[in-house]
Amino acid sequence: MLELKRPPLMNKAFLKHINRRQFLAAGAGGLALLEASGIRWVHDNAASPEHYLPETMGPGCAFLDYDNDGWMDIYLVNSGTCDFYKPKKPIRNALYKNNRDGTFTDVTGTARVPGGTFGMGVAAGDYDNDGFPDLFVTAYGRPILYHNNGNGTFTDVSEEARLGAKVFEGHWTTSAVWFDFDNDGRLDLFVCSFVDYGTDSHLSCGDNKLGRRFYCIPRVFKPTASLLFHNNGDGTFTEVSRGTDIEKSLGKGLGVVATDINNDGRMDLFVANDTVQNFLFVNRGPDAKGKTQWEEIALAAEVGFSDDGRARSGMGVDAADFDGDGWQDLFVANVDQEMFSLYKNNRNETFRDVAFKNQVAQATRLLSGWGLRFLDYDNDGALELFLANGHPDDMIDNYSQAVRYKEPLLLFRQENGQLKNVSAESGPVFAKSFPSRGLAIGDFNNDGRIDVLVGTNGGPPLLLRNNAGQGNHWLGVKLQGTKCNRDAVGARLTWSAGGVKRSRLKNSGGGYLSSHDMREVLGLGTAAKLDWLEIQWPQPSGRTERFTDLPVDRYLTVTEGQGLS
Repeated sequence: MLELKRPPLMNKAFLKHINRRQFLAAGAGGLALLEASGIRWVHDNAASPEHYLPETMGPGCAFLDYDNDGWMDIYLVNSGTCDFYKPKKPIRNALYKNNRDGTFTDVTGTARVPGGTFGMGVAAGDYDNDGFPDLFVTAYGRPILYHNNGNGTFTDVSEEARLGAKVFEGHWTTSAVWFDFDNDGRLDLFVCSFVDYGTDSHLSCGDNKLGRRFYCIPRVFKPTASLLFHNNGDGTFTEVSRGTDIEKSLGKGLGVVATDINNDGRMDLFVANDTVQNFLFVNRGPDAKGKTQWEEIALAAEVGFSDDGRARSGMGVDAADFDGDGWQDLFVANVDQEMFSLYKNNRNETFRDVAFKNQVAQATRLLSGWGLRFLDYDNDGALELFLANGHPDDMIDNYSQAVRYKEPLLLFRQENGQLKNVSAESGPVFAKSFPSRGLAIGDFNNDGRIDVLVGTNGGPPLLLRNNAGQGNHWLGVKLQGTKCNRDAVGARLTWSAGGVKRSRLKNSGGGYLSSHDMREVLGLGTAAKLDWLEIQWPQPSGRTERFTDLPVDRYLTVTEGQGLS
């Protein structure tokens, strides 16, 4: 059993003895390493005897390169003042700058991104195409849009951008996603809205078997409509969901991913809802007046309910072509006893659940899933799956023999076309349990292996350094659009290594309350050479560029129409 006592980035002899398929933990359960990283922030979930529902729902987190130095920084979301919570000491979010040596420095004050409301999640995206990622922080209360000034500081531009408190009145915002739904070259914003939970609707669900109040199941609260905002290109946004299926579909949104389920070049939305059906909003393009039409098809697509027709407690979602057939598949995590779903794309706007076939359903029956992500953690070219779990009821241990509040992380590796649970052999952190919520992936030490950041409810974050796949090669690609959106959301990358061809769509969002490293790491397996890389840029460009003789085991920037740097 590995003892986590010394910073893994500082001690080569220590690393030499680590199993190559393991993740090293810095965080709860490995606090010495967390101290060494410089991250001392702890989430305050405002826990109270009254058990207000927002207390159990956070936090989210993000990997982003806010200063464009090529190294992933970290943003962590905290709670704060709201109608039921008045903290005695100031509570703030945190931005940690990457020092490039395995440590981070808290720059929240100088960067001016402290939050201030009861924060939930965060979505990073360059909405004004200036080359610097901006932040949208969701909340129980007022969300915040932070504009990146490009000099290490941010400005709260919520009101100026027409995303102020009045716009979100009556909405408890959770996950959000930046994507270009109308292919005009600018990132638009979709924001999940959870239940109606204002001051007048703080329902009490009574006492449990212990004679204490407990967190209400969201089933007792009214659903709300999520919101879609169009980027006007002048720093402002306009709500455009009114009159569409997005407004008509009242839900309890917790997770969202923007992807293209039918390969028509337009980004669609898959939304996980808690205790009501999930939503699949298909982008049908503009009508005669130029307004984008959205069709909600989850029921017909067979992703709205369980196989036996029940609404489940959807929390985290993701999309990826996990089986390599060129079509985006979907994943959604639920609460315990409901099992999670892995939906294979049937290529006709319908899906079938293959979670049992891939060991996912069996492994998750007693778990509640929040943050999750498809990723190629060992750079063999095939996509794997990382799940962060934790029960929403902090008293569940007292009256359940099988379900616990703190739950283990899970890692599934793809072998022979199927996902296999390899958690037990992937590092000692998987033997521990946490009240996990948001999860973000990103390569914080630029070694080409995707690392994982996990937010825990009421505790310190987990920073997991990936030490797997050291014998495999890779290429890291940062895409920069010029005619299309700067983040190149919607781009398709196709590459060949060792004669094996693979492709990947650059989705946006995914997981729960969190935001991910925008770079793509392409696994080459044992091939020491990349045969070729082809990039199909999203509209309004649509340009396709092909590159050969590229170096491997390093990061490159590809700028649309301008080549490599």
